Amino acid sequence: MCRLIPTCLALLGLALGAPAASAADQYEASLVIQGHRFQPAELVVPAGRKIKLTVVNRDATAEEFESYELNREKVVAGGSSIVVYIGPLRPGTYPFFGEFHMETAKGKIIAE
Repeated sequence: MCRLIPTCLALLGLALGAPAASAADQYEASLVIQGHRFQPAELVVPAGRKIKLTVVNRDATAEEFESYELNREKVVAGGSSIVVYIGPLRPGTYPFFGEFHMETAKGKIIAE
């Protein structure tokens, strides 16, 4: 049992507050795949924050969200969506592409 109740309460508050603080640091963004193209082709996100990226595929066929720089590769079935977590990112440009339609399905994430 903790004999220093104010100290224990402060530590408990820090422990309970930690998940809320990390959730507040998360930024949400989305991409749409339509006509075998990513929309928007350039997605600007804040640097230094974790990104919850939702990728919605409006095409009938599968596509892939792939990026060597982000170290991510995930298939998005036709008519469905996925969530990809990335970051926190340093300022810079991070290209991505769809491996199934590489000639048209490409874009970049710009962290500022």
